[in-house]
Amino acid sequence: MKIYTKTGDSGETSLLGGKRVKKDCLEMAAIGEVDELNGAIGVLVAGLPEQFLGVKSRLQGVQHILFVIGANLAAAQTELIGVPPLAGSSVSGLEAWIDEMDAELPELTQFILPGGSPSAAQSFLARAVCRRAERQVVALSQIVKLSPILVTYLNRLSDVLFVLGRWVNFQENISDIEWQKVQ
Repeated sequence: MKIYTKTGDSGETSLLGGKRVKKDCLEMAAIGEVDELNGAIGVLVAGLPEQFLGVKSRLQGVQHILFVIGANLAAAQTELIGVPPLAGSSVSGLEAWIDEMDAELPELTQFILPGGSPSAAQSFLARAVCRRAERQVVALSQIVKLSPILVTYLNRLSDVLFVLGRWVNFQENISDIEWQKVQ
């Protein structure tokens, strides 16, 4: 497959099914945000120490699901057959993962700052990227019929990334950085 086609040089691209759209339309903005999220998770996976092999595997599973979300966004205005829907079990899987990690953590009693170890900080950054992607998908859902599970998944994924940041710090014996009220 050739990487460059020159068909996008005028500021347009094709969605699944061949519909041409401007690269700054809501569909492409949402797809781009999900793509950036996938990249942020890729950086997180690349930087996780070897002791977190199970987490790396789970996050790579998330990356595959983000491709499914992107395909659903790209096919939202078509009648294409073969675009896999996002299963509800993907959300319950994230919830189970949150519960597993949260059971090991001290109770959260106040706001915390994103940071700690480099891997935890990257997880917190990926959470912020995820929230932005979620907002863009919500905006798209106002004009295009989307499966509500797409927004639910992104919402829950941002929770995973927040708890994961705390959990990685905990595993590395780094305390949460509590927010200090500014005078």
